Amino acid sequence: MLHDGISSPHDGPSSLHDGPSPLHDGFRPPDGGLPALLGELTRIAGLPLERGETLPARAYTSEDFHRLERDRVFGSDWVCVGHVDQVARPGDYLRTDVLGTPLVITRDETGELHALSRVCRHRFMDVLPAETTPDQGSLKRLTCPYHTWTYRLNGEFAGRLAGAPLMNKVDFDRAACRLPRYRLEVWHGLLMVSGDPDAPPLGPQLADLDATLAPYRLADLVVAYTERWDGVPANWKVAFENGSENYHHMGSHADTLERILPGKDTVVDECEGRGFSMYTPFAPDMEMPRGPDGMDLVGTLIPGLGMRQLSGMTVAGVFPNMVLALLPDSVTFVRWVPTGPATHDALVTVLVPAQARQRPDFDAYVTASKEQFKVIQAEDLVAIRGVQRGLATDPAPSGGRFSHLERPLWQFQRYLAERLAGVGAGAP
Repeated sequence: MLHDGISSPHDGPSSLHDGPSPLHDGFRPPDGGLPALLGELTRIAGLPLERGETLPARAYTSEDFHRLERDRVFGSDWVCVGHVDQVARPGDYLRTDVLGTPLVITRDETGELHALSRVCRHRFMDVLPAETTPDQGSLKRLTCPYHTWTYRLNGEFAGRLAGAPLMNKVDFDRAACRLPRYRLEVWHGLLMVSGDPDAPPLGPQLADLDATLAPYRLADLVVAYTERWDGVPANWKVAFENGSENYHHMGSHADTLERILPGKDTVVDECEGRGFSMYTPFAPDMEMPRGPDGMDLVGTLIPGLGMRQLSGMTVAGVFPNMVLALLPDSVTFVRWVPTGPATHDALVTVLVPAQARQRPDFDAYVTASKEQFKVIQAEDLVAIRGVQRGLATDPAPSGGRFSHLERPLWQFQRYLAERLAGVGAGAP
């Protein structure tokens, strides 16, 4: 649902759209509130890549901008909530939240998937409270633990009330009582949901990525583990942008990723729309990554990969907030979920071939992989927190330009301008 009463981004001063940003020491354009900020977003999103600029600091600190993102991005666009392996069998469920909206993903006896609200229609209790319920599990029906109202999970009746004890003495239309349903698409094995019943289907919007992802057969992979970092003190876009470019390998990851995947060797595809991709070949003289106990970190290879996939890492991103790192033995998808203007949660899920679970050293592989990821995340957090501290000073407009390796950030700005300001990608 779009907010009413927000001025057009073109209503701001014409100087926002003409020429480079002033670079005088201490210069800052007048605040102008949300309309001026949207106007600046529109101007920047219209720049060609070779003149691309970082978004203004207030796009990462403004409460009003954050609320608009909640509504027009996370409240109505497609976002990833998990993988099909997490609801692999009839009766399986996955509890998830999309910016405070409690959802449950279920699979019924025919294999069909559903995305339902977890809010009971009686007194609005969470029917799967985190205090007493695992994130994943199996059940035949949803039963609210408060007053034991029960909801069906099968087919077209998914979410419909099945039982409400001691309600026979009141005027009550049981047939009309059901949990709200949300749009759900499975895209390459990833569970994507949208709060907008009229949202255009996601698959066609990401058709450019199909050939890139197809060799990895994501839908056939299984979840090795999920890790999360809650309450990271930075705006979600800072973290997403960091994860969308390998330019920072030479700085943040000089002693880790750079030795294996040199950022300078990355080739970024000239994508358009809401997805991007890039490829980085392994360093010719790289040392095989090992865990803290010296264990080989290369796991079971994904079957059927070609020489290109075996020789490097592919990164694919889906706006607004997901990046996939595709390696010969695993696919990791990362999501950054805003919890406020300057905080977010980071969720990391690692997928591996199903046969990897049969290896006797699988548990040791998972442990070593987690430790390795913690090292990389710790390095990234130095940059993410540092950038947010810089943004909090409300600095003057950036005087820099994007590297060609930062094309996904430039593309992301165009996506944001379209979602938040209603401006077509690349519009002046």
